[in-house]
Amino acid sequence: MDSSAPVAAGPRRLDTTDWASLTLGQRIRHLELEGYVVLPDLLSPEQVANFKRQLAPLETIPADYSDKQRGRRGIQWEGPDFINLVGHAPTIAFLEALLGPDILFLGGVYALSLPGHPGISLHTDGQPYGSQIFGWSGSCPVQVRVLYYLDDLTADVSPFLVVPRSHLSMHADANPYTRYTGHPEEVAVPAKAGSAVLLNHKVFHGNCPNVGTRERGMLAYLYRPAWAGPAEEKIPAWPADKLAQVPPHLARYFENPNVRRGFDFNHPNKPKNMRGDAPGIAPSRWERG
Repeated sequence: MDSSAPVAAGPRRLDTTDWASLTLGQRIRHLELEGYVVLPDLLSPEQVANFKRQLAPLETIPADYSDKQRGRRGIQWEGPDFINLVGHAPTIAFLEALLGPDILFLGGVYALSLPGHPGISLHTDGQPYGSQIFGWSGSCPVQVRVLYYLDDLTADVSPFLVVPRSHLSMHADANPYTRYTGHPEEVAVPAKAGSAVLLNHKVFHGNCPNVGTRERGMLAYLYRPAWAGPAEEKIPAWPADKLAQVPPHLARYFENPNVRRGFDFNHPNKPKNMRGDAPGIAPSRWERG
């Protein structure tokens, strides 16, 4: 199912999977086992052009390591199209199959990689005790980041970079607070504009340098199942004035991120009302059509 070919320069390999041919079960399997999956054509060319037009005049902030990597947080508040993307139907359908029906949104970012961008170091977004970079949201045990690409990802223009299956390792090298300059088994993932890369927040990932002649824009939207709350109830709640902008049909994604944390410290060995069936953990979940 997963194939790769050498990139022209360097040790990276290029993922050449035919993403459009995968069944729902195969997509879930790839994300769970490899740590990432591509969902092609989630945005139409018209939607991509519309987002790019609205993003063009917005101010972006340079990263601390390069002014060629820029971003803007809270992008969901920049207009109706951005907030409606939170509930984008084909994305939500996949996330509900993957995570269950009760999903929360944790925030959106616009990221822009300009020619000369040196690449993002391999890292994880999942940090179980929180961190200065990710705050307490990084401690949520299950998260999926949806990366909507607004420009083609080619080998020379900052494709997504990942170390497949690294999220499964129990070795000290998988310490989620570690960063790497690269890895001999890293894989670069190309994709067309309008496609999205979905990643397990525990997988080691980054992106490649932009050695091309054009920019690469991306909208990154972060989700978690509602039960998977932070280690400490310290994620800033959504401001009331911002919540007033949320359409009623999207309100369920904007629940206070600290309210539900899905655990009971005094959990008994034989709790009442236990279930005897759970499709979400069935090995057959990977066989769904």
